[in-house]
Amino acid sequence: MFNPSRDQVRDFFIDTWSKHQNKQILTPLESIALNWIQQHPEYHGVLENPESKSKDFSVDQGQVNPFLHLSMHLAIEEQISINSPPGIKDVFQALAASSSPHEAAHEIMECLGTVLWEAQRLGKPLDNNQYLELLRQRVKRH
Repeated sequence: MFNPSRDQVRDFFIDTWSKHQNKQILTPLESIALNWIQQHPEYHGVLENPESKSKDFSVDQGQVNPFLHLSMHLAIEEQISINSPPGIKDVFQALAASSSPHEAAHEIMECLGTVLWEAQRLGKPLDNNQYLELLRQRVKRH
């Protein structure tokens, strides 16, 4: 399993944006990342600023970590593409049908964030059953 460091993740997104702006060829993964970067113009300035690589983004100060946000988009896209956990593809399609693919991804992201936080807090692996239950609850609300 690939487990990049914080700096490697940040370099990946910064380099992807730079390559796009310089009209360089992107890898398939960079192309997927670029799609999400383009859908988040509020992060472009961060990706163009080399100092952002070392910046801490404080939730307590109402800041969103753009690198984490984009990483979660990539993770969710991968989950949907392989339908893992089983059923996530159907959840995504149901959520996207009542909003948009991007909003559906954000709905899923909230559920993923909840189970990731809980796993870290308890020092346990991610609970796929809880994740799927949270996702199903989102679909019921739509």
